[in-house]
Amino acid sequence: METDPEASWIFVLDQLNTHQSASLVRLVATCCQLDLDLGIKGKLGILHSMASRSAFLSDPTHRIRFVYVPKHTSWLNQIECWFSILTRRLIRRSNFTFTEDLKQQIRAFIRYFNCTMAKPFNWKFQGFEPKPH
Repeated sequence: METDPEASWIFVLDQLNTHQSASLVRLVATCCQLDLDLGIKGKLGILHSMASRSAFLSDPTHRIRFVYVPKHTSWLNQIECWFSILTRRLIRRSNFTFTEDLKQQIRAFIRYFNCTMAKPFNWKFQGFEPKPH
């Protein structure tokens, strides 16, 4: 954000409490130069609750905006599983002398993984029961 202070930023993330914190609201308000009374955490205003903080952080008129994915976004879990494997099997055990070296080793690992270890991830989420009307 400091590299281009006028640029718009959209962050896509899960709904962890830390991603809707009062300190994040303050940071966004400062970075967007919003002169607002944010209120008092747990009492009033934008800082009142996680819902009010989330609404503020998701406001499409802000230069910095957060998009919260649904709680059961299974595809993200699958990606996280794969990156966990990459981290455990390659990155933690390797030394990289330069960026191109890292890129080459990741590509080699992907080829090796696809030939020897790849199998479908077990997709456990079955969806929600429809709500009765």
